[in-house]
Amino acid sequence: MNLRMMEIDASNAALLSNFLYEAIFVPSGMQPPSRDILADPQLQVYVQDFGKQTGDFGLFAEVEGVIAGAVWARIMEDYGYIDNETPSLAIALYKEYRGKGVGTALLQAMLKLLQEHGYEQVSLAVQKENYAVKLYTACGFRVYRESEEEYIMVRSLRQNTACTSQEGAL
Repeated sequence: MNLRMMEIDASNAALLSNFLYEAIFVPSGMQPPSRDILADPQLQVYVQDFGKQTGDFGLFAEVEGVIAGAVWARIMEDYGYIDNETPSLAIALYKEYRGKGVGTALLQAMLKLLQEHGYEQVSLAVQKENYAVKLYTACGFRVYRESEEEYIMVRSLRQNTACTSQEGAL
């Protein structure tokens, strides 16, 4: 598989809305929400003016010339918010690229990028039922706090950014 990473900036950030929609976890047997949900201010914080703020970092994964996934991080008061020093990240792949290691490669590249920019940790929010929990755990994320439905997970960037296992790879 020919996989290439491309930086997300203000010129191509409009594509993030597609991936934000893909990042919405839909439990088995449930219908996906309408795309109108993307107008919700709690979701807009992930993409509004992306690439124009200091601390916005993002990568697209291109597979065989097709953008297959995205990972992006910024300091924001989102579902995974920890503090004003910890970027929160979001990651999504189109369904046909899941389970092939693309998500793992994207996540590792983002961890390295944030580490290179001096961040000490990164956070995310994930539904407990989401299969991606296995990937996050394999990549060193630990539960910071939890609610009935989701985990807030944190990953230290003071250590190697490699994932320890491909089990549950996205």
